[in-house]
Amino acid sequence: VFIAQSRASGSHRDVEDEELTRIFVMIPKSYTEEDLREKFKMYGDIEYCSIIKNKTTGESKGLGYVRYLKPSQAARAIEECDRSFRAILAEPKNKSSESFEHDYYSNNTRQEPRGNTLPFCMQPEFCGFEKNESRIQESVSKRLSVVSRLPFIQEQLFALFDLVPGLEYCDVQRDPYTNSGYAVIQYSTAASAIYAKYKLHGFEYPPGNRLTVIFLEDGSDSSE
Repeated sequence: VFIAQSRASGSHRDVEDEELTRIFVMIPKSYTEEDLREKFKMYGDIEYCSIIKNKTTGESKGLGYVRYLKPSQAARAIEECDRSFRAILAEPKNKSSESFEHDYYSNNTRQEPRGNTLPFCMQPEFCGFEKNESRIQESVSKRLSVVSRLPFIQEQLFALFDLVPGLEYCDVQRDPYTNSGYAVIQYSTAASAIYAKYKLHGFEYPPGNRLTVIFLEDGSDSSE
């Protein structure tokens, strides 16, 4: 029932798969498709790689796509690849690629560098992205916070999040003064938490009631 409802918009299976197997990465402008494949082949079987180029000049924009055969491989690449690639799940092809590129730059390049993450400062073409900005990138963890305007039933919420492999616990907390729902979800890996947040944030459960899913600090080293 949950899976059927999540596909109620009429999207086809190939689009669903594409949402979970295609990742979007930032790369040096000197990279070729073979360079991109070489960097990401260790995480799984790659169906194809492509580099986004300026339509007028043919020059690389410093962005690319990698599509894997399995969602688990894409999740592993996002979790384990060097942070300088700033890998995220890509938008489906039927959405505007230009607006997605704009949003990606806004969310991933306009931030204050943290710790040892200075991804492209040795490469001049990327240094401009780091200047005069203070937007902070969302920290990823294995723990999620789930909020709803309606109360949760422990067993049902557990069953929903257990669709994603690696669920360790689901703790539903009740506020005696309000009728809203709040729960803490934890997975065994950050990859599972990323997958769950991507698929279930905004999910209607029950119908008409959208869930809000965000990452919670889990005490682990955020750089990992």
